[in-house]
Amino acid sequence: MRCTEARTLIESYVDGELDLVRNVEVEHHLGDCPACTSMYRDALDLRSRIREEVSYFRASPDLQQRVRALTRQKITEKRRSSVPIWIWSGAVAAVMLLAVITAGLVRREAESSRDQVITQEIVADHVRSLMANHLTDVTSTGQHTVKPWFHGKLDFAPPVNDFAVEGFPLIGGRLDYLDGHPVAALVYQRRLHPINLFVWIAPQKYAEKASPQTRQGYNILIWARDGMTYCAISDVAADEMQTFAALLEK
Repeated sequence: MRCTEARTLIESYVDGELDLVRNVEVEHHLGDCPACTSMYRDALDLRSRIREEVSYFRASPDLQQRVRALTRQKITEKRRSSVPIWIWSGAVAAVMLLAVITAGLVRREAESSRDQVITQEIVADHVRSLMANHLTDVTSTGQHTVKPWFHGKLDFAPPVNDFAVEGFPLIGGRLDYLDGHPVAALVYQRRLHPINLFVWIAPQKYAEKASPQTRQGYNILIWARDGMTYCAISDVAADEMQTFAALLEK
């Protein structure tokens, strides 16, 4: 893929609107092109700034002054209008309420867009680990081998468990990236199907019980616990993914 083509797709890539093939093509191009990678990071930063810096819609001082002046004028003129003054006050209150509601909707839309970007990155990381045959940096079924491997690579210690008895054996771990930050990727297996479990430190915006969704044919579960965010992704059946998540939520 050439830069000219990749740059036309970056916005769609960030918004999670590409199909799996185009998504992987863009992902590979970003891995080889610093210029396009910079554009991609700028797009992520823009969405982050929208979510964090978007302002509530409030009436400007000029508008507030004009509304007060109009109200005073109506009172002073003492017109016997068929419309009582309380209706004018109600209209002003309705406008202000509408502004607050609109601001809330804008903020929620920005947060939703950000969540979609992160979810798309999770899918891309999962697909890349399968296509590049790079599921693990450390391959081991022992949690006491995998957990120490992350020491010094992350600023937190991801919880590592082996659920071989329950049918979800640990097979290793690796270092991955989400939203420009390193995260732990713990790899489990259900029969012949790998499960990537991403763990990172983030504000606890998700519920403690796993929230399921499907993206590009993969079942995804996201939840938060003890200051950490967890995301499990695989093509394993949805009910089995719920069973896996329940083991981690204990």
